[in-house]
Amino acid sequence: MPPETLAAAIARAGDPVALLRNAATPPHTFPIAPEFTNWRSEQRAWATTCALLDQSHHMTDLFVEGPDAQRLLRDLAVNTFANFGVNRAKQYVAVGPDGSLIGDAILFHLEGELYDLVGHPMVIDWVQFHLETGNYAATAERDDNSAVRSGPPRFYRYELQGPTAAAVIEQATCAPLPETKFFHMAEFSIAGRRVRGLRHGMAGQPGFELFGPWADGDAVLAALLDAGRDHGLVRAGAKAYSTANLESGWVPAPLPAIFGDDPVLRAYREWLPATAVGSLGGSVDSAEITDYYLTPFDIGYGRTVRFDHEFVGRAALERMADAPPQRKVTLVWNAEDVAAAIGSLFAPGPGAKHLELPKARYALHQQDKVLAGGAQVGVSLDCGYIANERAMVSLATVDVAHSAPGTEVTVLWGEEPNSAKPQVEEHRLRQIRATVAPVPYVQFARDEYRGK
Repeated sequence: MPPETLAAAIARAGDPVALLRNAATPPHTFPIAPEFTNWRSEQRAWATTCALLDQSHHMTDLFVEGPDAQRLLRDLAVNTFANFGVNRAKQYVAVGPDGSLIGDAILFHLEGELYDLVGHPMVIDWVQFHLETGNYAATAERDDNSAVRSGPPRFYRYELQGPTAAAVIEQATCAPLPETKFFHMAEFSIAGRRVRGLRHGMAGQPGFELFGPWADGDAVLAALLDAGRDHGLVRAGAKAYSTANLESGWVPAPLPAIFGDDPVLRAYREWLPATAVGSLGGSVDSAEITDYYLTPFDIGYGRTVRFDHEFVGRAALERMADAPPQRKVTLVWNAEDVAAAIGSLFAPGPGAKHLELPKARYALHQQDKVLAGGAQVGVSLDCGYIANERAMVSLATVDVAHSAPGTEVTVLWGEEPNSAKPQVEEHRLRQIRATVAPVPYVQFARDEYRGK
């Protein structure tokens, strides 16, 4: 029996908001060890020495190849493809016809007509749908994450992050680190294996994402761990890894804007399995699904948008580009209010919605109201604890008038009424004071990572 489509699931639930707010789908998980030491020390490592994060299992790859591979990708991306040669990568951003986000991923240009789109499935599903239903001379091979796939992945991926990452690579390769521009790739030889490396910073720290055939992964990992002994290398597990985006400022899972009446969106929902869409959580409680949509400008992708080509959603983004109404920020949550919310576990209940550490996001698509003077002025999107800063923070998009660092706002934490999601216990809404701060929050990331 074929899986239920998203269109059929919406019809069964009555509307998209009811479907997503009560979905049993848990937040995205990383199918690797939760901790190798403890998540506090593992977070600390990427700020002081070097952390090794295993990215082999939690992402989906879509390998697109053929004469029209780039045309397909360009038709769906806000990004420019000028000068996008082999051994380069970019953060690939796709929007719907109304300019609202479908999703983002990392696009690698591996060979002449071969590209690898890597990330959460939202944008990968969108690209695959257009390939299968459009007129493109290209093929695709999909490699789902390890929670879905049977057997090993096609590639291993190891992320080295931190001040001593370069020294670890030089010792493992027995060669000087080549000069590599941000989001360009270099080639290395490690343990006699050819390794490709993307220069970037997942946690806003210097580093490389190293990848190659799965069969080579164990040998490469052993060589990196051996070299890392002299440079303070620490393996980081799923708990620490889940918080890296809070330091670099990347919003991991905006709700895909796929619920409109456009004929292409209707056809997409008939094609897409219902299981491909995750749960919606938080204090944003509108009955209109479009109130949960975000644009590239809302979450800091404005400089990625280029109007040098035709793409889905271009006209809508052109209308927004001159004066986007919202801006991405970091919210630093008030320590006393956070402690009181956690402390409500030890008082007669119901208390606050449980704040799990280090990552408190309990739905795939987390959206909590940001208030000022009792009125909603934005949305808090992803929240967790940064041990290096000893702070609970969230990434948010707020009205420009409330986006200056130092502005005082309030995050409304929880749901009321409580949804039927299995991870939601009986609780009461809790107001948590917060202060607007820059994004990325970590100074090094602001100066060296986003500055590139």
